[in-house]
Amino acid sequence: TDAAKIELEGLALPEPWTAARIFASPLARANETARILARGQPVAIDPRLVEISYGKWEGQRGADLLADPTSGYVHVDEGGWHRVPPDGESHWQAWERVAPLLAEIAASPASALVIAHRALMRVILARAWRWVFASPEPSAITRGRLCPLALGQDGSPAAPAHPLRPEAR
Repeated sequence: TDAAKIELEGLALPEPWTAARIFASPLARANETARILARGQPVAIDPRLVEISYGKWEGQRGADLLADPTSGYVHVDEGGWHRVPPDGESHWQAWERVAPLLAEIAASPASALVIAHRALMRVILARAWRWVFASPEPSAITRGRLCPLALGQDGSPAAPAHPLRPEAR
């Protein structure tokens, strides 16, 4: 929304993220967020950061899908890594899509900031938490926060540090 953009324009990345390389999803909301936070610095748009495809479930409410016994829908905390929505992708397929990018980021000593979508960030954090999507999420993902992660040489994420808020400019 316009109000969210105005609020975002009043924020700045905290140190040491001001000099980080920025990678973003090509989808509008993440792309715009990245460009605002980058303050004129380059933003690498990478299609591997698009949101998970929920196929035929896209745009529908979970409660409505749960009420329809033919939908095959289960809550994210119960679906496991390999459940595939009709015409969509599983959490594991999303991980296989983003893992090579994380390995590329890890190959550089420079810090990086990834601006992506909540479900894809949940997949990356699930690998760090060693969560298998079969129990409640270990920690809530809060919008508008930075989730610092250390990456192994292969791009595998380690347990995240405490989320950070962007600072007022």
